[in-house]
Amino acid sequence: MSLTRRRFLTISAAFAAGPARALAPARWRGMALGAEAEITLHGPGAEEALEAALAKIRACEARFSLYDPASELSRLNRTGKLDASLPFRALMQLADRVHEATGGAFDPSVQPLWRALASGGDVAAARARIGWEKIVRDGNRIALGPGQALTFNGIAQGVATDAVAELLAARGFGQALINIGEFRALGGPWRLGLSDPEHGPLGTRTLNTGAVATSSPASLRLGQETHILDPRGAGGVLWSTVSVEAESAALADALSTAGCMMDADALHRAATALGGVRRITLVTHEGDLRSLSV
Repeated sequence: MSLTRRRFLTISAAFAAGPARALAPARWRGMALGAEAEITLHGPGAEEALEAALAKIRACEARFSLYDPASELSRLNRTGKLDASLPFRALMQLADRVHEATGGAFDPSVQPLWRALASGGDVAAARARIGWEKIVRDGNRIALGPGQALTFNGIAQGVATDAVAELLAARGFGQALINIGEFRALGGPWRLGLSDPEHGPLGTRTLNTGAVATSSPASLRLGQETHILDPRGAGGVLWSTVSVEAESAALADALSTAGCMMDADALHRAATALGGVRRITLVTHEGDLRSLSV
């Protein structure tokens, strides 16, 4: 999906100057997995590292992008089956964990419903195709149920963000901010602004060597529905914005998406079960903030 999907964390201030920060930072800006992206990197060898980071992003797109007809995901959706790469299977396994922990609120098989709402199709038939449990996996082989299609737009940007962060850390960079729809920091502190599409700026967060992802359902609508859909057909979205701080951007990404359909107690239980979650910020439809420490 586009930039408007849920990216409402913006950089409001860089970290203070220091020995490794005397040089102007190297930056890359572009598109990744359908969203605007930016990497800010400090230290010698930054330009070469940015080239390697861009190659890593393109590799993630070749696996998980809905916008590339040759990607693994597109081929799976088109044919209903795939001999999946190891990274693709790893993403599926993470989706398994989040699906279970959230009681099905996170379910990438919601894609047919998204398509039906966007195009005026048969919503009831599309909803009947949803079901993560309908997918059959045998080793590297994946087979979708009849009429199924997947979207990784609630997790793949986080996976790409983590992949770039790990690449840069392996190259010895200790100060970097990666934004591929979700944020992950090496070093810091980095100060990020939290904003809601209905209520505007709501404060700041300081990020040190961790990740943050934010979902705001009302940022895009499909007719009467928000773009974040409840795959269970339950009560719909409960929060105006959900922001998750975690050790990994992929986990923060997936949980912030599912969290929009979960009450605070259920979200806290899911975060505890998953591990690696630091804090969750909830914005009510009235604009009030609630913070959950995990």
